[in-house]
Amino acid sequence: MRFLAPLATLIITVLVLASQALYTVDQRQHAIVRQLGEIVRVHSDAGLFWKVPLLQDVKYYDKRILTMDTPEAERFITSEKKNVLVDSFVKWRIIEARQYYISVAGDEEQARRRLTQSVNATLREEFGKRTIHDVVSGERDQIMKIVRERANEDGRKIGVEIIDVRLRRVELPQEVSEAVYRRMEAERKRVANELRSLGSAESERIRADADRQREVLLADAYRQAQRVKGEGDAKAAAIYAAAYGQNPEFYAFYRSLEAYRGSFRSKNDVLVLEPNAEFFRYLKSPGGGKLGK
Repeated sequence: MRFLAPLATLIITVLVLASQALYTVDQRQHAIVRQLGEIVRVHSDAGLFWKVPLLQDVKYYDKRILTMDTPEAERFITSEKKNVLVDSFVKWRIIEARQYYISVAGDEEQARRRLTQSVNATLREEFGKRTIHDVVSGERDQIMKIVRERANEDGRKIGVEIIDVRLRRVELPQEVSEAVYRRMEAERKRVANELRSLGSAESERIRADADRQREVLLADAYRQAQRVKGEGDAKAAAIYAAAYGQNPEFYAFYRSLEAYRGSFRSKNDVLVLEPNAEFFRYLKSPGGGKLGK
């Protein structure tokens, strides 16, 4: 029994040392094994590994894509010497754990500061070459491409890769925005008034042209109507003349009947004429004279 306690202590010690000698690396991690502060080996693949207990230790770094977001919008100056506020973010990841540890001592905050300085320096340079219109819309994609390439080139020196750089927001400072909006509003009002004036002038021109065309059409229609009426009167006169020429007496008789019909349409019609008037010629004598055969 007196040997059980030392044996148990030995077994426990061996188990503790064995547990300290084994370590696992997740597929989402890089692992660096250090011995007295010096890098012994680096693991980028997942698995179970061993180390010398008490003498060696393991540092883990995330392999996943990380986001570096600016806490506040940065102020940059364009080629027009105007300030703009830029809100951006960077997607990055660690690809060389050894270089990352050597360059920034494995400190993520230090790596972020290094990347922020590189991104801001490139943005300041690119914004200084362009106007506000270019940085807002015209060449925004080109700026992001250039910043990503240069930041990635600098990031490789510390063992990281820049996946993407995005300009989330580019706008003027508040005091400048208000003045710009006022100028834009005045310009829009000027353009609107100019368009209204042009519209009114065009409306008057169209209305005058329509009135002129209307008068021309009415005059042309009246002229054609008078011509047709004249032609009809001429034809009617020719027909009357032809009928009169064939039998003047019958024509006179027919015209008298038409006159009688028109004069005595109503029982209340009254004519005051002499009995021997020419109007009663055919009433007195139905022959009225000699009718042509």
